[in-house]
Amino acid sequence: MFDIKRLQMRYATSLIGGPSTLATFVAVYALFGPTYPGTYDKDRGIYALFYPGLSFAFPIPSQYSDCCHDGEAELPLEFPDGTTPVTCRVSIYDSSTGKKVGVGSLMDKAPAPPLPTGSLYMEEVHAKLGEELFFTVGGQHIPFGASPQDFWSELGRPCGIHQKQVDQMVIHSASDPRPRTTLCADYFYNYFTRGLDILFDGQAHKVKKFVLHTNYPGHADFNSFIKCNFVIIVWGSFPDVNNYKNRITPSTKWEQVKEILGDCGRAAIQTQGSTSNPFGSTFVYGYQNAAFEVMKNGYIATVTLFQS
Repeated sequence: MFDIKRLQMRYATSLIGGPSTLATFVAVYALFGPTYPGTYDKDRGIYALFYPGLSFAFPIPSQYSDCCHDGEAELPLEFPDGTTPVTCRVSIYDSSTGKKVGVGSLMDKAPAPPLPTGSLYMEEVHAKLGEELFFTVGGQHIPFGASPQDFWSELGRPCGIHQKQVDQMVIHSASDPRPRTTLCADYFYNYFTRGLDILFDGQAHKVKKFVLHTNYPGHADFNSFIKCNFVIIVWGSFPDVNNYKNRITPSTKWEQVKEILGDCGRAAIQTQGSTSNPFGSTFVYGYQNAAFEVMKNGYIATVTLFQS
């Protein structure tokens, strides 16, 4: 974490960081308590203070480099003029024995924690537009029109079931012959641990939409779903999945999507309300068989697949 002035952290019952509570050396030491002397990098002018699983980096002005003796400094660190440095970086890491990261050590190795047994976090989900999803680990093929029983059999019990009370897009369905009403009997199956929502028709009880989540920070649904590692096949078949010219993944930015699918015109504005989402609205672009919700930074937030 680099911009500590924009991030407020909580330790026990106390807050530190953010615009109102600067994470100074004195404040950090007072909150987290005594620890061993840190290390001083003369070349970068950075003093690092370590706690188990946590470290703070403080910039040391060149005129005060003499305050650090033999790579260490007195605690708490204060400059001769009475000021104290402010944290420029906070690192969180695995403090287990043998990781070469911890109190008084350099952070030359900070591996990601292992995934739980049976985790599907890295599973690729191949999507053929207008046809089906293919789950590469379990080998399940789930087409449009599948029933709830198919999902219970293939993917197991959903994490949640959500009734879609209002269809806000019905006004745009000019070709829909049904009576114009916003009331909706459709319902979702939520698979949060797969980054996936499935919308069923409330009358036919058949799949009508798949919603794939990228779980990028800055979106209202961040951390509600894990990332769905989808691979959307634009042309061709599943064996062509490694053809990078015709596939879209969570890391594909919007400009690249337009190069693959072409320009689709103006976007609809999607907002969760300024009080619940400080990052503001997103943009929804529609294509045949797919709609892309795109954040202001150009990253895909969700992809909704349907048959048109």
